[in-house]
Amino acid sequence: MSPSLCHIPFLLLLLLHVVIARPLFPLPSKTSNEDKKPIQTFRPYNIAHRGSNGEIPEETTAAYLRAIEEGADFIETDILASKDGALICFHDVTLDELTDVSSRKEFANRRRTYEVEWLNVTGWFVVDFTLEELKTLKVKQRYPFRDQQYNGKYSIITFEEFISIALDASRTVGIYPEIKDPVHINKHVKWADGKTFEDKFVDTLLKYGYRGQYMSENWLKQPLFIQSFAPSSLVHVSKLTDSPKIFLIDDFTIRTQDTNQSYWDITSDDYLAYISNYVVGLGPWKDTIVPVANNYLMAPSDLVARAHAHNLQVHPYTYRNENQFLHFNFHQDPYSEYNFWINTVGVDGLFTDFTGSVHQYQELTSPHPKDATANNLLAKIAQMIAAYEGL
Repeated sequence: MSPSLCHIPFLLLLLLHVVIARPLFPLPSKTSNEDKKPIQTFRPYNIAHRGSNGEIPEETTAAYLRAIEEGADFIETDILASKDGALICFHDVTLDELTDVSSRKEFANRRRTYEVEWLNVTGWFVVDFTLEELKTLKVKQRYPFRDQQYNGKYSIITFEEFISIALDASRTVGIYPEIKDPVHINKHVKWADGKTFEDKFVDTLLKYGYRGQYMSENWLKQPLFIQSFAPSSLVHVSKLTDSPKIFLIDDFTIRTQDTNQSYWDITSDDYLAYISNYVVGLGPWKDTIVPVANNYLMAPSDLVARAHAHNLQVHPYTYRNENQFLHFNFHQDPYSEYNFWINTVGVDGLFTDFTGSVHQYQELTSPHPKDATANNLLAKIAQMIAAYEGL
């Protein structure tokens, strides 16, 4: 290992110290994208699901910076709105599980019960807090079996701060924001100009130069996928921007929040033909593509093949390294899972909590064409060394 690699942990800690000391990420610089290394488009996309949240609490500045360092093609986020209409990066409509809100006495009277996606939910809702109040909360790791040392060190970030992280990266990094729970947001948050949540979402993207169809010159400079589980939101934003969109698909039992359609309704050939007028791809939960029984994979469905027949990409979610999430077929080996989904199922992108693992796998199995010769030589040298040591 080279000396520079040995110092990566120290440099990361130094970076985190700087981020902790600076509550807001600066707005984008005016640096031109022309000299940046372009995004790769020759292999499935490595999509950093809420940043590198397998290591650092999700949707924080540090999680996104870590994902970019590890090789993410896209950084992914969920967009919600505060009481005063600010767009923020946060997955859950309630703050209970991922922040210290329950310990804050000044917010004790904010607990509410609202209907969200056909169910009654009780908690501290994002929509009942102003941006200033949300910024005082500290974020923590979702899963207890992941690293807890960063709990309480980071704050919620805004959509604009998220965009800044991507635009100020040293290479071209795409963004993959979700219009999160638009029915809930539009019910509880109103803007003075009469615009909707979706309108404000698109306005922010346009403000920072995100526009252009998939693989267009503008798109390659500032890559973007807009995602949502709500098909009516995707249809609406299609009137506002030509940027590519992804229709997210939930579990078999979950109906769409806006149109009340079943999984079987929205994956029928007729519906795929309809939605392909507005989106360039699907983002299904992976266990609906290949069903699971007793933690073993069953026979794959034909959803990927049918989606491809409608010229739709498929970006399943979510790939996680821990044994709690790996099906028995993969023998506790995430590389085996990536190989199955990329080479057997044939997906076009992967939402992952472990960006570095996907990147390392792809660098080994499908390096950039310019790097292939050098990588093949290194692989042959490694094989020779292994053979020699086995003598």
